[in-house]
Amino acid sequence: MAIFDKLLPTSVAVAMLAGAPVALAQQASGVAPPVAPLAPQGQSAAAANAPSEADEYIIGPEDVIEIEVVGLPDRTRAKVYTDGTIQTNLLGKVQVSGQTPRQVGEQLAKLFKAGGFYANPVVNVEVVNYASRYVTVLGAVSSPGLVPINRPYRMSEVLARVGGVTGGAAEYLVVRPEQGPEVRYNIKDLSVGDVTKDPFVKAGDKIFAPNAELFYISGQVRQPGSFPLSSDLTVRQAIGRSGGLTETGTEKKVTVTRDGKKVKLSPDDKIQPGDVLVVGERLF
Repeated sequence: MAIFDKLLPTSVAVAMLAGAPVALAQQASGVAPPVAPLAPQGQSAAAANAPSEADEYIIGPEDVIEIEVVGLPDRTRAKVYTDGTIQTNLLGKVQVSGQTPRQVGEQLAKLFKAGGFYANPVVNVEVVNYASRYVTVLGAVSSPGLVPINRPYRMSEVLARVGGVTGGAAEYLVVRPEQGPEVRYNIKDLSVGDVTKDPFVKAGDKIFAPNAELFYISGQVRQPGSFPLSSDLTVRQAIGRSGGLTETGTEKKVTVTRDGKKVKLSPDDKIQPGDVLVVGERLF
């Protein structure tokens, strides 16, 4: 009987009808099963954001499950083969991929009873290592990597699990489902918007946090340099972000180099990506 270390111990108990333990032995594999993408944009907001029965965890290759027959002290663990099966001493190979833990418990109980091993088995099944269903989070986040999806997660929850975006990140996330076009989500909407703007992710999604585009400012400001560009940033706000004006600076004398041309800007004009601002001196 092969025993595997527990990872992410989240219980998914399944009750059926009682019996005796089954010894399991497995070998590792490396292929994740097909997974569902985010809901298409054509769906209504409510439909796209409401979890369904399909959101219950689906067992797949590389997952580790623990099987308990109620009333007996032993629990056995098994890693799922790449073909979606586990190996048992009493039942041989049993197909478990594509089913929930509850369904696997029901299946094992029926097989034990049909094989004459036990009259009324009660079987609990728990996933102890979630390896087949995950989302990939990359880019300007604190802890990029794979995030196991052991229950329905909203985008904001996944972002929190990777430590949020870094200081130089853009204001949006790019999500590429396994199928379908990529979608952008505003991070502020995910944080403070209603649930229709914070969708559930699906296993297989790739989430990317790009770095923010930059603007550059020099001249009569206290902290010249490059800064991340936020949406609708004005010249006045850009000066504030660079520490404000020096004693001789004025927001009325700001020029920008944009697309190779110099243009004069007013305090309320919007900054564009790659702008190079120069703040001039005021006349005494």
